[in-house]
Amino acid sequence: MGLLRMAALGALGYAGWRCLSQSRGKGPAAFGSGQEPGDNVAKVRDAGPDAMADKPRREWTKADQASDESFPASDPPATY
Repeated sequence: MGLLRMAALGALGYAGWRCLSQSRGKGPAAFGSGQEPGDNVAKVRDAGPDAMADKPRREWTKADQASDESFPASDPPATY
């Protein structure tokens, strides 16, 4: 019985590893569809909710837009 459990756990672990290894390498997670980085060495996406992989959970405000446009700069936008 113990050998059967070990075989089942091994098969489950292998299936999980295969699933995770296939999902890697599909591009940066933050980029939305049509926003592939290409030759962009810094891997910075366009600003705005349309360029995001996951849509915002709340309404997108002017402050959100200004903050997104200023990334990865170290200074915050002046609209706060």
